[in-house]
Amino acid sequence: MGLEQWALDLAASPWIYLVMYLFAAIDGFFPPIPSESVVIALAALAVGPGGEPNLWVVVPVAALGAFTGDQIAFSIGRRVPVHRLRLFRSGRGQAALAWAERALERRGASFIIAARYIPVGRVAVNMTAGAVGFPRRRFTFLAAIAAVTWACYSTVIGVSAGAAFRDHSPLWGVVVGVVGGVVIGVVVDWALRRWLSRADPDGAAILEADESPAPTDPPQAPADEVRTPQHHGPHTR
Repeated sequence: MGLEQWALDLAASPWIYLVMYLFAAIDGFFPPIPSESVVIALAALAVGPGGEPNLWVVVPVAALGAFTGDQIAFSIGRRVPVHRLRLFRSGRGQAALAWAERALERRGASFIIAARYIPVGRVAVNMTAGAVGFPRRRFTFLAAIAAVTWACYSTVIGVSAGAAFRDHSPLWGVVVGVVGGVVIGVVVDWALRRWLSRADPDGAAILEADESPAPTDPPQAPADEVRTPQHHGPHTR
């Protein structure tokens, strides 16, 4: 039971809100950070026996962190040539940027909100929004909506799992919530990509492109290196 008590003590610490905020903020411009899992886990613990952390604080702090991360991504897009960032140097990364640029041109508002639920997609869209000069005021409004809905979505998953295992160890609620969140996230990612692909078929084709470099033609010898018959002396009969 040491692990369970450690988890409950950690959830009761006021520092946990700062940790959650930082995870959500960093995830806005660095996708490998699992911010959804952190929010889901804390929401599951919030409805457990200890009642910590405070669920009414989890949602706004998670939303604020997500909003901050999206703003940072937008600012990076305005100041840094995003195509040169290591995160987007791969074929898939370049394809995501191309898709994001096309999406913003056609349906900026819906794509910014929907992209928040796609880890790499949201970074690509938000950075591209800054790079192409998308209006900052409008982006801020849309990013706020996206952050609040994302925080509520993650919290509902955690609360549902925590409530289902309230009579068991709180860690069961955390594990089921995080695993369930990953599964739901995959489904949401798939559904959103299908919806986005219907709205932008050309962009979907770009995203599905192979990451491997295009084949190159075999090297050919320069024309001046083509050998011609040489005469080494007068012919003899």
